[in-house]
Amino acid sequence: MNTRPPSRRIPSRRTAVLAAAIGLLAAGCSSSATEGADGGAGAARGSGDLRVALVTHGSEGDAFWDRVRKGAEAAAAKDGIELTYLSDPDGSGQADLVRQAVRDGVDGIALTLAKPQAMKGPVNEARAADIPVVGLNSGVNAWKEAGLLAFFGQDESLAGRAVGEKLNKLRAEHTLCLVHERGNVGLEARCAGVKKTFRGTSENLYVDGTDEQAVSGILTAKLRQDPSIDQVVTNGADFALLAVDAAAEADSEAQVATFDLNEELVDAVRGGNVRFAVDQQPYLQGYLAVDALWLYRTNGNVSGGGTAPVLTGPAFVTKTEADSVAAFAAAGTR
Repeated sequence: MNTRPPSRRIPSRRTAVLAAAIGLLAAGCSSSATEGADGGAGAARGSGDLRVALVTHGSEGDAFWDRVRKGAEAAAAKDGIELTYLSDPDGSGQADLVRQAVRDGVDGIALTLAKPQAMKGPVNEARAADIPVVGLNSGVNAWKEAGLLAFFGQDESLAGRAVGEKLNKLRAEHTLCLVHERGNVGLEARCAGVKKTFRGTSENLYVDGTDEQAVSGILTAKLRQDPSIDQVVTNGADFALLAVDAAAEADSEAQVATFDLNEELVDAVRGGNVRFAVDQQPYLQGYLAVDALWLYRTNGNVSGGGTAPVLTGPAFVTKTEADSVAAFAAAGTR
């Protein structure tokens, strides 16, 4: 997901983000993307009158969300939309940001549903204010119940099942699925999907993804403790790279595969250090979500007909595909 996960959370982050949100949503911004005081908020203004808020559960400094944001900004520039990007990994913090967007009267909201219950109230407030809301990335099984107009992302359960089947072909016998954010419905669905189709032993290992050192230590200890583990599946490119180092440190023969990718991860696949990656195309998720709101506002279009999600993955990146993906990964769009 990023070049390295942040080692700790900053206690004042929500306050800073909300302050930035109020300023950005209430006032006009320049024609180029700008950063808030803590890097968690920014806006890109197009030539039109529509204002859209993109509110995610991404952590500060996470390169995965940079890709989502890049796609959203590309769509906003094309459509002449003033786009504000806000994020908070805490469910209640993300809900506060959505409520602020509703109070400001934006023309559309794109959001993630990593914690669906936390978003229920703010989504209802948006609907009551006649503000269309679309989902992306997390919540493929929750968006319709939440009352969203459309959803853009990966069916995480389906992707997990595909990974399990691939590991069967690779003759893996004992898989460890690393979950770096407890309670994130998307990550849980991935690992459950792996377990559903994988014919060997599959277990989850829960860690705090905001603490890189702790993740490495816990994973290294687990691999030392159980040499039967021959496959580690992670839920982000950063964690895959940490897992490669942890396996070496533990003198384990476990191989590594992952969901999501970045430039460094593609190089690791090319070099054989990571078996494969599952690409959900985050740039495409951001692009489609913003473009869908523009299409709805200007032409009444509803992507997926309002009944089916628009899937952006899974797409497997192995050594065979790595060369063709490398340039896009370097550009920050894959």
